[in-house]
Amino acid sequence: MRSRRYAVLVGAGALAVSLLPGPPAAAADTQTVTVSTDRPVYQAGEGSRVPVDVAVTTSDGRPLATATTVRYATGAGTATPGVDYAAASGVLTFPAGSPSGAIRRFTVTLHRDRSAETAEAVPLTLTSAGVTVAAQPTVVVDAHGLPYLDRRLPVEQRVADLLGRMTLPEKIGQMTQAERAAVADDPTAVARWQLGSVLSGGGSTPASNTPAAWVEMVNGFQAQALSTRLQIPMIYGIDAVHGHGNVYGATIFPHNVGLGATRDPALVERVGHATATEVRATGIPWDFAPCLCVSRDERWGRSYESFGEDPALVVRMETVIDGLQGRRPGQLDDGDRVLATAKHYAGDGDTDYDEATAAANEGRPWWEQKYPIDQGVTVTDRAHFARVDLAPYVPAVGSHHVGSVMPSFSSVDWTEDGLGNPTKMHANRELITDVLKGRMGFRGFLISDWEGIHQIPDPAEPANTGLTAYKVRVGVNAGTDMFMEPYSAEQFEQLLLAEVTAGRVSQARIDDAVRRILVKKFELGLFEHPYASAGNVDQVGGAQHRAIGREAVAKSQVLLKNSGGALPLRKDARVYVAGRNADDIGNQAGGWTIAWQGVSGDAIPGTTILEGIREVAPQAQVTYSADASAPTAGAQVGVVVVGETPYAEGYGDVGGPECGWCSTPQQEEKSLSLQPGDRAVVDKVCAEVPTCVVLVVSGRPQLFTDQLGEIDALVASWLPGSEGAGVADVLFGRRPFTGRLPVTWPGSAAQVPINVGDADYRPLYPFGWGLRTGSTRTLLAAVAADRADLRAALAVGNWNPDGSLRNATEVLRLLGRPLGSGPGDAALTDAILAVARDAAQAAVVGGRAPADWAALIADAEHAQLSGDPVRAFTLLVRVAA
Repeated sequence: MRSRRYAVLVGAGALAVSLLPGPPAAAADTQTVTVSTDRPVYQAGEGSRVPVDVAVTTSDGRPLATATTVRYATGAGTATPGVDYAAASGVLTFPAGSPSGAIRRFTVTLHRDRSAETAEAVPLTLTSAGVTVAAQPTVVVDAHGLPYLDRRLPVEQRVADLLGRMTLPEKIGQMTQAERAAVADDPTAVARWQLGSVLSGGGSTPASNTPAAWVEMVNGFQAQALSTRLQIPMIYGIDAVHGHGNVYGATIFPHNVGLGATRDPALVERVGHATATEVRATGIPWDFAPCLCVSRDERWGRSYESFGEDPALVVRMETVIDGLQGRRPGQLDDGDRVLATAKHYAGDGDTDYDEATAAANEGRPWWEQKYPIDQGVTVTDRAHFARVDLAPYVPAVGSHHVGSVMPSFSSVDWTEDGLGNPTKMHANRELITDVLKGRMGFRGFLISDWEGIHQIPDPAEPANTGLTAYKVRVGVNAGTDMFMEPYSAEQFEQLLLAEVTAGRVSQARIDDAVRRILVKKFELGLFEHPYASAGNVDQVGGAQHRAIGREAVAKSQVLLKNSGGALPLRKDARVYVAGRNADDIGNQAGGWTIAWQGVSGDAIPGTTILEGIREVAPQAQVTYSADASAPTAGAQVGVVVVGETPYAEGYGDVGGPECGWCSTPQQEEKSLSLQPGDRAVVDKVCAEVPTCVVLVVSGRPQLFTDQLGEIDALVASWLPGSEGAGVADVLFGRRPFTGRLPVTWPGSAAQVPINVGDADYRPLYPFGWGLRTGSTRTLLAAVAADRADLRAALAVGNWNPDGSLRNATEVLRLLGRPLGSGPGDAALTDAILAVARDAAQAAVVGGRAPADWAALIADAEHAQLSGDPVRAFTLLVRVAA
């Protein structure tokens, strides 16, 4: 989803407007006075007494120079005086000398008529001569006695009752989502437009970016939604794609590419749960995550949002949905769960790279350049599309019951009917309605991407990049249910209303969309608990979640090369740390952190990799020089941390536009090759320090095949997030290296795109590659010690003192028997395959592997992920033998 930096929310109670000069007293010559209430909307049940606090504030912060009187009165609204409430009026007096912020109170009395009815409004009028009244508040008598409000009834019955009471404009409002910045200056727009949802794009935050401020902001918008006659709560959504990235102080987890490297579905589920807990703690019940794209081209600027290049790996990592939503029915209304969103349906990671666009971008200013691959066209046959691009959505819907789905910006062009006639996914009725909602049985609702339907070509207005009636009609009829119209919500509603009135969009399609949306709002418990509590804000960035993040970082590190056992390092080593990403937590976190494009520098709380090294190895003698200009004399080990600066979406496309408004480091040209400065630091340190370890902090593989010979140990660190100490944990052996490549690491740019299963597959490192530093024997013994048929394999004579294989042929022969004897223990299977993989990789490192070793290892990884351990083992043994 796209976004920018936005204006901040200004609360109604904080407005201050300069006025005409007051009375001629000296202190009053410059002092102006503002009258405000403690809230714009007062909700209460019938029979209640509603206290209204009125405050006066002065422009200079001093006591009132002259007395101020405020007249109040109940006005004419939808509630009936004498029946629903007692009409009231009066005067509040603030004597001269009253402190700024002084409060006086009056009360509105609501009657109890005991008849079921919708909400009713009692507008209040405040007047005061010579001062500014910031806003006119409203008392809302809550709806009551209606079936949709009865929590004892089944959700389907409540939805049917509510849907039957709604007008067409109210239904269309539920289908509309606006950006917070569009309603921040005038939150009453939430009520006027009857919005079903509000969102924050990347970098769109309240003025004070604290968890408590988020709760206050969301509740303010909710109050407006609940001032409408049916009091349908709005649902707030946000892109928490690797933790609650918009919120300062949140735990920032590794991006999905790093989580894919962990191969640990249980850990990924815990990451999802921690994220949900922090998101819900800030008052937000809906997360636009996870991305289930299958990344097939490293040049794509969103490749780090993918768990990997193999759909089988993406499917394994879908446990993150369980972490976000919970596994059991009814968990959505728990205070630590959120509605998840599977995106971007479908094919966004499989679009073709447009060489012509990349070439045309050269020499142009960044604002004139176009994306060469992001939001592009997936040119494919239906069989490939089903096998690769649709595959992750089947279990997401059928097994994990994801609650919402977001269509992709991309298009699909079927080869079966000839090329050149792509269909935008937001306009693709076949894939949205027939396949997703029909064949897959998806029962949640679809939310468009950021102005997604704006990209649907309008034949009558091909140059129009905004909204048209055609685009609205096509988008709704294709099957999208809610529309992310950040700054065009009102226009969207007007256009859709006209289309329904004209019969070009059916009432049945509208009702289907609204029914799906309402079901999730009921399941989230928003009707019973529409307002968020600030009581859980301390969970944001809490120690428990940071520990999960640190574990995820450690398990995501992929050891690509380890000549001479360079890693792990001694904890008392003399270490020379260099490279621009060693002490830059913004670069380490990547895009979608604080801002849409991310921020280089000291952007968030946490630990950098350098700080982690000093924490994990306090006895080490650490010298740090970002550009390696400091002397290296005396250092035993060089740790060089290089890689990318943050980017998001098309601004990360190789050959695409640079982010001209971002920080200077982020404006570099995006490339699969290391930047010249990074290459220079690697060359210098590796030439001068006896042992050279290079860490690559990036969202995708980086090319440095020509430098590989001077590097002793090479680590793919991905984008670890806020917990850099997790990197140090594996560098110094507190945890073993266990990560495996989620994508193929190419040897040259000419090989890109390259993926597991390709006919000519000869990368630098294959999909699934990852050296281990822990004892493989210990790993096996932990799950097989009580197995009589495996005792011979565990015999000490078969293993070296460090736990690595000595007699690979014999051990693999013995370990193959349990795999071929039918279904077995998953942990034992994983351990046996780990032993086989280590043996295969040792053969590669030792120069004993067959010529097609890379394809065999990658195919074995695919087989394991696809549930065929026997084939995986057989392929690995072919390499090891």
